[in-house]
Amino acid sequence: MIKDFWLLFRGYWSSEEKWKARGLLGVVIAMNFAMVYLLVQLNDWYNTFYNALQNYEAESFWGLIGQFSAIAFTYIIIAVYAVYLRQLLQIKWRTWMTRRYLDNWMGKQVYYRMQLTGGAADNPDQRISEDIGSFVNITLQLLIGFLKQLTTLAAFGVVLWELSGDYTLELGGMTFVIGGYMFWFSLIYSGVGTWLAHKVGRKLIGLNFDQQKFEADFRFNMMRVRENSESIAFYRGEPSEMEGFLDKFKRVIKNYRELMTKTKHLNFYVNGYAQLAVIVPLIMAAPRYFSGAMQLGGLMQTISAFDRVQGALSYFVDAYDTIAQLASVISRLSGFTKHVDETLELKDGVEREEASAHSLSIENLTVELPSKKILLDGLNVELREGERLLVTGASGSGKSTLLRTLAGIWLYAKGLLKIPRGARVMFLPQRPYLPLGTLKRALLYPQSEADTAITDERLSTALNEVGLPELSSKLDVADDWSRILSLGEQQRLAFARVLLSEPTVLFLDEATSALDEPREREMYELLRKKFPALILVSVGHRSTLVEQHDQLLSLNGGAYTLKEI
Repeated sequence: MIKDFWLLFRGYWSSEEKWKARGLLGVVIAMNFAMVYLLVQLNDWYNTFYNALQNYEAESFWGLIGQFSAIAFTYIIIAVYAVYLRQLLQIKWRTWMTRRYLDNWMGKQVYYRMQLTGGAADNPDQRISEDIGSFVNITLQLLIGFLKQLTTLAAFGVVLWELSGDYTLELGGMTFVIGGYMFWFSLIYSGVGTWLAHKVGRKLIGLNFDQQKFEADFRFNMMRVRENSESIAFYRGEPSEMEGFLDKFKRVIKNYRELMTKTKHLNFYVNGYAQLAVIVPLIMAAPRYFSGAMQLGGLMQTISAFDRVQGALSYFVDAYDTIAQLASVISRLSGFTKHVDETLELKDGVEREEASAHSLSIENLTVELPSKKILLDGLNVELREGERLLVTGASGSGKSTLLRTLAGIWLYAKGLLKIPRGARVMFLPQRPYLPLGTLKRALLYPQSEADTAITDERLSTALNEVGLPELSSKLDVADDWSRILSLGEQQRLAFARVLLSEPTVLFLDEATSALDEPREREMYELLRKKFPALILVSVGHRSTLVEQHDQLLSLNGGAYTLKEI
């Protein structure tokens, strides 16, 4: 756990922002030290003030009240800005970690490859959106709190040692003199208390981990319904979905009840421990007070000092629940980090080269499933400018997996792929992805509006050419276009993207499956008219596609046949 914490912790503090981060942390720590100093001054004030009350020194009263007000006002200002600057540091640290995790998750299609390789990294969205924030917040809270309590222990330990004096103990005819006896008692009391807190609350770590997982699973199930609402409505699948919801929710509630029980046990202990700590210093200091060796001010100062020392030594008792939360966050984040790192190390077995000729060449390509089952063995294909290849085969024969391999997102393959130098390669899946936002953004995807010089007039022309003229007036309308447009309209929108991108090599994975045959023919003929030199590879089932291609590749259980059309 400590090693995992260090791996998560050290990145930001050794990054390009390290000096700003360390400087800001130093300021926050210094302000917390200043707060401890003011508490020591306030502790001395207790002695003077209560002695003045005991001696009826009315002339000192208002002066001491003014002294208290000055100390309190200064303390408030420092305390407020200490929290503010800590939160500022928290924002900067979280921003850095979030960017890093997003870079690793989105880079090299890790977000997709993690689904292929499997593993324990569930709900990556929660890891990035929630766990990073929790890790940063709790770490800063515990780190600064620990340093503050350590300083408090050093400062008030000296005060308590001096105030408690010596305790004479006679045992077996021998006399022992214990100096600073209340300090030693506080040390033993807190040490035993911390050990017992760990024994009582250690199961909270695992329960907190499971609670986050079950909550995320329950939320993900509801997200799935929202994303597939139309299919579920057609199936009348509400009872089945409700059954799934309730099953996931039962796990949330069952684990939460166990968490409640363990938290109850810990709270019984922590509150009992805290209340006992109120009366203990009174009992310990009472003999000196009643003997006249200590005045009322000294008694109050001793109680205050004991409370500070005991609070500092009992820091881990009071913070145990927070530490348990941090431990579960570290476990989730480190597991996610390791899985991302393992995925980043995976290499695509297909070598890629730039071809000197204007052709696409696939040489000795073998494609497998993760189970090592061979889908395609030793494929050799060459396509020159303007040539078109149609890939067919039974369902499950590996047609789409072949395109994933050529796109570089399928890891279980080897061979050589030669692409023309400077080629603009584009892939169209069966279901186009339409991001949330304006129709213009959906049409330009994956380009952004800020990074392209394409005019609205050109966008309208592309929409007209693919048979969607009615959308030309809605370019600036923001909506969920994947819900508004039918699948056929979405596929035609994807062809409009092709017209705007002007690729030289295009791969279509059943990209016209939702179109009627006449409209499908129009799309292929539009591509031939606009880009006569386009190298095209299509995956499809319809026999009408054959006339739109020059070569036919048929896949069959690892074997293949390739022929001219």
